[in-house]
Amino acid sequence: MANGKQTSARRLKMVERAQQQMDLHFPNFSEAWVWHRKRNDGYTTMPRTLPLAMQAIDDQTKGQPAGHTLFCLWARSPDHALVTIENPATFASEAGFVGARAVDTWRRRMKKLRELLFIQTKPGPSGEFHYVLLINPNAAMEWLRNQKRIQEGLYARFIDRLGEIGALGEIEAVHAIWAAQAKADAAAAAASGKVAPPPPKGKTAVMPKRIVRKPAAAADD
Repeated sequence: MANGKQTSARRLKMVERAQQQMDLHFPNFSEAWVWHRKRNDGYTTMPRTLPLAMQAIDDQTKGQPAGHTLFCLWARSPDHALVTIENPATFASEAGFVGARAVDTWRRRMKKLRELLFIQTKPGPSGEFHYVLLINPNAAMEWLRNQKRIQEGLYARFIDRLGEIGALGEIEAVHAIWAAQAKADAAAAAASGKVAPPPPKGKTAVMPKRIVRKPAAAADD
């Protein structure tokens, strides 16, 4: 598994190669038509796996796809995990919802994103979704896998992509949290004299209590 330094070096080589190919295939192309995050204003940092996460979300919200709603949250983030929504109508409009019920439609999508663990929320002056915490989509994707709510083919492509960008360690971190929580729950049950529930079959299925309720045990594949 590539570490952070190796991943950065590989990314630099990719940038250099891309510039060489651009010089070859698109010579003398005006910079006014090309986006560059160090030169142009108005950018934020997004996970490279976000397109796959959006696909997984849309698969789970058929008829009311919420993937683009998540993208708009990331696009509005101040390069930080916390997004403050002062005007829900603005976010609803950017997500493509128009008309008298645009905000209501947007709120329904937001509830779906929260249910799927891609965001956590706290109410504030603008309503239920004033404060939005953007959950690492890689961790959320692993939770969907744990809940058997993601297609095998899509999950396989997700894991391949994590390997390409050197982010497989993030999945290991999620499983370490679940294992630690399961151990703590077992210790608490033993201390109280209660019989601890048997470990779930298959993958560990304990969610951090401060984020979301504990999911049901996963069945054998």
